[in-house]
Amino acid sequence: MRDAYVVGAGQSAFGSFPDESYRSLFRTAVEAAVESVPNGFALADVEEAYLGTLGVGGRQLGLPGPACTEHVGLDGTPVTRVENACAASGYALRQAVMAVRAGMADVALAGGVEVMTDLSDEAVRYWLGVSGETEWERLSGTTFAGVYAQMASAHMREYGTTAEQLSAVAVKNHDNAAHNPKAHLDFTCTLEEATEAPAVAEPLTLYHCCPTTDGAAAALVVSEDVVEEYTDAPVRVAGVGAAADRVGLFQRDTYTAIPASRRAAETAYDAAGLDPAALDFAEVHDCFAVAELLAYEDLGFCDRGAAGDYVESGATRPEGDLPVNTSGGLKAKGHPIGATGAGQVVEAYDQLTGRAGDRQLDDPVVGLTHNVGGSGGAAVVHVLERADRREGPA
Repeated sequence: MRDAYVVGAGQSAFGSFPDESYRSLFRTAVEAAVESVPNGFALADVEEAYLGTLGVGGRQLGLPGPACTEHVGLDGTPVTRVENACAASGYALRQAVMAVRAGMADVALAGGVEVMTDLSDEAVRYWLGVSGETEWERLSGTTFAGVYAQMASAHMREYGTTAEQLSAVAVKNHDNAAHNPKAHLDFTCTLEEATEAPAVAEPLTLYHCCPTTDGAAAALVVSEDVVEEYTDAPVRVAGVGAAADRVGLFQRDTYTAIPASRRAAETAYDAAGLDPAALDFAEVHDCFAVAELLAYEDLGFCDRGAAGDYVESGATRPEGDLPVNTSGGLKAKGHPIGATGAGQVVEAYDQLTGRAGDRQLDDPVVGLTHNVGGSGGAAVVHVLERADRREGPA
């Protein structure tokens, strides 16, 4: 199996854009990805493309891939739509990596797009709901926020996690987003504001929940045979892991973990030949504040039940031992469902290549992205590294 490398990644701004279409947002992301390639890139080099999207609003549910790729000039290039709810473009990247490693292509494009803000609140709730178990959760009235609220309540009850610890996630990620010109919610908040905000689904307040967002993101993946044509500082896809689980939260054995995340991470770490201690930063799936706390534990950043104390310690702030969601995360950067996983890769690529601006960490070498579908029915983890800087064996 050949090595695969990310040689470019870019995104549109995330937010509310009534004058944009899914096609124009995707084109912006692809153009940004092409521009980020150090030695130049021609879209004609792309041999396979993968597009992640849920299709919120029902727009172009059939053939959204060709509808997007022809708009950026990739007529004739094979393109596959990938749908795994909020993990759609994380899985799209996995497909691109698999195509390159298997020799199907030397150059592949992976991306995602979603337009969500031109719908009524009721319609948005419907489209978010399709990512959950339909018969026993959604048709009984349980919302997406309601499912994660059950997880938060269980974690608080079992481990003593507090509302202030949930709010610490929000405060950190809003602080990070304030330094991200592409973020949807680019303002800060205080611990008191986050904790005392109106309830969305107890114990989750408004500041514990991600926004509905428009946006697109894209990454360019190439093989070891051609990587030197594009960059002298390659970002290697060191490990990939993915896993599925029961779609309904009520069907699982635990409310205080996402087993698919744990299994995906174990596979990715094993493939990369490292453990969580080797990470310099991570972009994790924080659709709700409790989801970030669960990720700390599922991905091995801290012991089970210790996530609340871990975030309070400052370990996951930019100056901490393991910065998490320097982009602002889903919580503040935004969560355009189909674009989220690819957007995480954009931040990882920017950090590893020194392009993160005011958010730039001090010379990171290894990063992780973690993308979840629904409340944990699917998860995908990528470990990315600066191939020219990593110490020790690959």
